[in-house]
Order: sequence, then C-alpha cells, then structure tokens
Amino acid sequence: MIECETIARKWGNSLGFTLPKDTVKEGHIKENEKIKILIIKQNMTPKKTFGMFKGKLKKNTQKLKDEMREELYNV
Repeated sequence: MIECETIARKWGNSLGFTLPKDTVKEGHIKENEKIKILIIKQNMTPKKTFGMFKGKLKKNTQKLKDEMREELYNV
C-alpha cells in the first residue's frame, strides 16, 4: 500500500486531485490505468468514522473492517 497526502480541488463541476510524482513512480501508475483509492479525512479517526453509522448498518463494524482490509490487501 502506498500512502500520500493531497488536496481536493475544484475541477469543473467536480473535485479532483493530483498524485505526487514520487507516488506515481513508486506505484508504477500509468496514464488511463484503473486504480483504487482509499479516502480518509485527516480530521476523522476510525472511531469517529465508524461511529457515524451506528444503528444504520446491517453488518457489524468488525465484519466491515475485515472485508475492507481483505479487499485492500488482496487486490
């Protein structure tokens, strides 16, 4: 997994961001290549993030975290 920081900016009617050159190089990312991105707001802790869904989820939080980890590391 490669981690970097970037800032979302207005791009037409959408928001976009750029990846630093070092990140692109490290990840061997090519133009038009499909990639997955995990977005984590810096001011959000895992406890706050998963607490937002209390009572709204059909699966328990631990199962969701396990599924996300599996998806993230088994790409």
